[in-house]
Amino acid sequence: MTEHYPTDRASLERDSDVEFFIASGPGGQHRNKVETGVRLMHRPSGITVTATERRSQYANRERAFERLAERLQKLQYRRTPRIATRPGTASRERRLQAKRRNSLLKQSRTTSVNSHE
Repeated sequence: MTEHYPTDRASLERDSDVEFFIASGPGGQHRNKVETGVRLMHRPSGITVTATERRSQYANRERAFERLAERLQKLQYRRTPRIATRPGTASRERRLQAKRRNSLLKQSRTTSVNSHE
């Protein structure tokens, strides 16, 4: 079973290393000179996320923490196992009726083709 990692903001800040870097791309002089890109490395899980889409370091930091919480929740998601059930009487009867209809339809096609020859 995978380990459970808390996704609240205080735990993420405590368990993550924050790194700032100069983000490339459009955004002008302010973005090109200032370290607005944010990279978070979650030490317990080894997940790394980055955010560089804003010119504000604060906005990128908030977005990076949101992404880290989303990734951890996705990592920890456990799908409930499906319980196999048998088909009911009514659904079994409907399936058989549909098969009979298809069979009759196909038989009518073959007899009409053979009568033309």
